[in-house]
Amino acid sequence: MKIQILGTGCPKCNQLYQNAQQAVAELAVDAELEKVTDLNAIMAFGVMVTPALVIDGQVKTSGKIPSAEAIKEMIQ
Repeated sequence: MKIQILGTGCPKCNQLYQNAQQAVAELAVDAELEKVTDLNAIMAFGVMVTPALVIDGQVKTSGKIPSAEAIKEMIQ
């Protein structure tokens, strides 16, 4: 599983990354976490508002910070 956090490195983006890390750890799933900060790569996903959460190539959220619990539900 590949989980990507799209954003420029702002505090909200960092919080989303931490929430995703927590969700992966609590579920004990094998997942690759990646921060995507390149604006062209972010726009390639069709995302106009960051932070965004992408799981296996699908944009799950954009412009908000889901909790670790919410991310766990998206992963399962």
